[in-house]
Amino acid sequence: MKKLLLPLITACSITLISANASAQILSIASPPQGSVWNTMSNGIANVGRSKANINLVVQPYSGNRAMMDAVNQGLAEFAINDVNDAIVAVQGVADYKGKKRSHLRVALRISPQPIGIFVRQDSGINRIEDLKGKRVASGWNAFPIGRPHMEAMLATGGLTWDDVKNIPVPDLIRAADNLSSGRLDATYFAVGGPKVAEVDASVGGVKFLPVKADQSALNAVLKIRPAFYFSEVKPAPHLVGIDKPTQMLTWDNVLIVNDKVSDENVYQLVKAILENKEALIQIFPGFKALAVNTPNKNYPGIQYHPGAVRYFKEKGLWEK
Repeated sequence: MKKLLLPLITACSITLISANASAQILSIASPPQGSVWNTMSNGIANVGRSKANINLVVQPYSGNRAMMDAVNQGLAEFAINDVNDAIVAVQGVADYKGKKRSHLRVALRISPQPIGIFVRQDSGINRIEDLKGKRVASGWNAFPIGRPHMEAMLATGGLTWDDVKNIPVPDLIRAADNLSSGRLDATYFAVGGPKVAEVDASVGGVKFLPVKADQSALNAVLKIRPAFYFSEVKPAPHLVGIDKPTQMLTWDNVLIVNDKVSDENVYQLVKAILENKEALIQIFPGFKALAVNTPNKNYPGIQYHPGAVRYFKEKGLWEK
């Protein structure tokens, strides 16, 4: 009888372990609702659940530093971030000075992400240089990545924080609300962000300011972060504030993952994202820029998760 029970108990144990593994809930840390990253995170969670059977939920945090700390500590498994911010987090410099977030890895280069300073359509502000003496969003205590982003865009017009009126804001959403209410002349957002459309409707129109995309401007922004570049953004229905081809400061959106997340989970999520582009576009049009043919780059100072590397190598997409 004991000989018969042992295999049965073993089989039941394996079944329970498998069930528990499949029921494991993984989370994507994101900024608050209304941001591009929150919208993208919800799209990825949806595809992860429906296409890869990964139980993913989106957990909002106050901003990028809180998100990176959550992933580094294992409180969340994934997060979308500007690769520049992930690099300085791993190195323990800039806004992360004093502690290296050594458990962060890249799972996937998702897409280029143009950003821009935007103003009211009737503001009379048409260039970065026109911001001199204007009320510009600053501080960014809850969203510290806002400081280097704004600093870099101001630098393309030869401006520094000393050239503008610094109006402290905690984060992107509050800054956009302050522009809408008239407390600010300028703030910034990711192009295509839902919040930009909301402000546009409330004030009768907004516009993004172009950056100078010459070598001098590039040299200036690379002194601030190592992986900025410029790209041209063309008008599209979901890109509020872009009415003509416009040069924008750009970074790469990357999916960051804790290094302890299993290779299989990372492999399956990367596979689900790259092989279901159309499903993602239905959720958020910004996924039209999903880098299915160039899902990795050799970024300085940060490594890729081995589960992601396995997928890239299988598909002939590994660039390193």
